[in-house]
Amino acid sequence: MKWHTGILFFLCILSFLSCDILRSSLFEVISWTPGGGYHSDPENVIVSLTFSHDPHKSGIERHFSLTGDGNRIRGNFEWEGKKLIFIPLTPLEKNIDYIINLSAEARNTKGLSMDDAFNVNFSSRAGSERITLITCYPSMYEVISDFRSEVKLEFSLPVLINTLYEYISFIPSMPGFWVLENENCTAVFTPLEPWIRNSRYEIRISSMLTDSNGVNIRNNFTSIFFTGNDNENPYLISAGRLTKNNEIIDLIPDKNILSIFDPTVENTGWEKEDRLLLVFSKPVDTLVLKNSIITDNGPNLIMETFPDFNTEIIFRFESIPPFNSRFNIRIKPGIQDRSGLITEDEYLYKIHANGKNSKPPEFAGIRIPMAPRDDDDNEPVSYSIDSIYEIIPITNKDYPSGEIIPTWIELYFIITDGASVDIFSVMELFRIDSSNNVISFSPRQIKTSNFSFSEPHESWIEYQRIEITGNFINTTNFGIINFHIASGLKDSLGNRNEKPFRISVIK
Repeated sequence: MKWHTGILFFLCILSFLSCDILRSSLFEVISWTPGGGYHSDPENVIVSLTFSHDPHKSGIERHFSLTGDGNRIRGNFEWEGKKLIFIPLTPLEKNIDYIINLSAEARNTKGLSMDDAFNVNFSSRAGSERITLITCYPSMYEVISDFRSEVKLEFSLPVLINTLYEYISFIPSMPGFWVLENENCTAVFTPLEPWIRNSRYEIRISSMLTDSNGVNIRNNFTSIFFTGNDNENPYLISAGRLTKNNEIIDLIPDKNILSIFDPTVENTGWEKEDRLLLVFSKPVDTLVLKNSIITDNGPNLIMETFPDFNTEIIFRFESIPPFNSRFNIRIKPGIQDRSGLITEDEYLYKIHANGKNSKPPEFAGIRIPMAPRDDDDNEPVSYSIDSIYEIIPITNKDYPSGEIIPTWIELYFIITDGASVDIFSVMELFRIDSSNNVISFSPRQIKTSNFSFSEPHESWIEYQRIEITGNFINTTNFGIINFHIASGLKDSLGNRNEKPFRISVIK
């Protein structure tokens, strides 16, 4: 079919105007005080963090720390909406380097955690560019459950590898090796053997430690951390449907993993862009998890989380689940944590992919005039997708055999709220054929307004109407006329119907 160039250009503009730009909102610290650099009056400093979402207050307080020259500052918390204010028990002092740290485990009220830890520093020490310790992991009094955890020290200036071996020690001692990262400003210690369970460790940094220019760190530093006595197997805390807006909707597990269908545990409303979020009680091996999660009668899952040990793991589907399809997500036991302990239970989630925004468009019916040249009564006839070989009363009076008669055909589509049929999709997929060369139709123009019929079909008022005008040639032959919409019909939301549609009538 040959379409007019002007119509195609007009439709291209319409298509571009309908595009949406989707954005997601992170949970993060959007501002803080007192700001970096030197502060001459530390006793008047206000330490505060302002968050992008409503924070989970007790969790934020638990994961917050303020240290001065490596020593933890004690204090109380106050809240003003989304702003956390930390009030030290004693005023901050001069000649001290301060570090504010908030773990990435901090969450908002909906359970969304920060992408990265928040670490900033300020100082009440005037003067030179003396090297300082910015962060230390594990932090003061932290309890670690990973018995092969690395120690990470971030400095304000580059350091030399030999000074780490000379002036950093562990009590009790731990053999291991140091490497430098982040342009030699981050020192990473990897132990050669596991940390001892249920033990107390000290990280000691001597004031003799120097930067690459030979300037020392000024003060001794000691941080204490503990290893847990972890004998508890990991387990799945929750599974959630993660929407494109990063909203988490909890999934209901099916306790009976052998059941075929139970509507009370079916998770409905899954949208085409939704992802799967799994939260475990402790970090687990994501590569083992990747091989332990399967879908029954659904598309494969692709892990988006970087392979490592994580408590939160996100999956997406390899392809969009067909609308209205049902499938199971099954998580096998045997998923390991860092200590080699494994999950013991199998988990099953029943999914129904029937989200309202994922419903693809459907071809509903057609309407065509039997007397297109009669201004008083065009004698419209209509046929729904359920019509089976009904008679179409084409006559030689209004469609003389062999003559080119300008006419039009209305197409009606069922669409989801907020969507419209993709015009290019209709142009590409719509066609008419007939047996015995009954008729021929050559499209010339497509309309989405200013229709030839002033009013829509009374039974299809809620449907979207599209008009195709063209030239119709009738013959004296009799046979079947087929109106086709091939598979692939799309709407403005990107929903696609893989089902072909056909309406067949008899002349």
